[in-house]
Amino acid sequence: MKEFAERFSLAFLAEPWLLKALIAVVVTVVLNLVASWLLGKAGRVAEKTANVWDDILIRSARQPLPTLIWVVGIAVAAGMVRRHADDPLFDLVAPLRDVGVVVCLAWFLFRLIRLAGNRYVEVRIEQGEDVDRTTVDALSKLGRLSVIVIMVLVVMQTLGFSVSGVLAAGGIGGIAVGFAAKDLLANFFGGLTIYLDRPFSVGEWIRSPDKQIEGTVEAISWRHTRIRGFNKNPIYVPNALFTTIVVENPSRMSHRRIKETIGIRYEDIDKMASIVAEVKAMLQAHPEIDATQTLIVNFNEFADSSVNFMIYTFTKTKVWVRYHEVKQDVLLKVADIIARHGAEIAFPTRTLHVDGLAQMP
Repeated sequence: MKEFAERFSLAFLAEPWLLKALIAVVVTVVLNLVASWLLGKAGRVAEKTANVWDDILIRSARQPLPTLIWVVGIAVAAGMVRRHADDPLFDLVAPLRDVGVVVCLAWFLFRLIRLAGNRYVEVRIEQGEDVDRTTVDALSKLGRLSVIVIMVLVVMQTLGFSVSGVLAAGGIGGIAVGFAAKDLLANFFGGLTIYLDRPFSVGEWIRSPDKQIEGTVEAISWRHTRIRGFNKNPIYVPNALFTTIVVENPSRMSHRRIKETIGIRYEDIDKMASIVAEVKAMLQAHPEIDATQTLIVNFNEFADSSVNFMIYTFTKTKVWVRYHEVKQDVLLKVADIIARHGAEIAFPTRTLHVDGLAQMP
């Protein structure tokens, strides 16, 4: 072997340190295969247990752990070669190894936080419990952002940069960036306000009387909120806007209101009291009307062509479609009550009096 290497100017191949480096590479490959097999085996076992967190830990480590083994193994092999080589590139092995280890750990934590947030929501839904997706998403994003920031600082420290100097420079540069990107920062803090105050969550119906904004919230990011309008068009609203406008959240209403004014003819005014009393009794007995809430049925206006009474009540349902079905049933029952009393619902009329018409020949 040594004669063959010398003949082709490959004498270094006969060096014992090269064999050690090759053994280190082979051991790395074997450890990687073993780790992948063990993770797969552990994953299948964890799926059969009731605890969901072991699944999350294994899934989080499934990619970072083999990568970490490769980083350490290659660094060990390169370290063996470095002792017998004068190439300055090998001086980068140690810091690159440390950076690789930090990145793998941050990768594991990043995946762990994301998977834990998603799994928490899934478990709560499977158990039939309410879950605030907005808060879970906010905490997940904040945790992942913290991991990235810490990773960057540790990597810079590992590469020899002064973190204190970087932070000081970042503070000075942050002022300039703040002026240049004030709208972006305003949207960021607007999103933070939404996450903290929770005026609405993903899946809720919101609207603003100040702007032409109405629809279902689909996503809340750090820069904008995506709302799906009732015409199915997406509406992208900068988060900063929500700090300056009024936002209504009909999804959190306790009841839906029926507020109607109904008029009957002036010649039926003597029947008004009995009609009003029967309509009120009908509403109090209606299975879809919440009689514990404000319920008003009163004659309240002499209009131009009718005498009017007001209906003011609340339905038990909050569902938009069901509400209109209940309202239709109530109005039809009111019409039947008016008809049973021999009265009629008024419509606009005009009476014309002509003076002197009787004296005409």
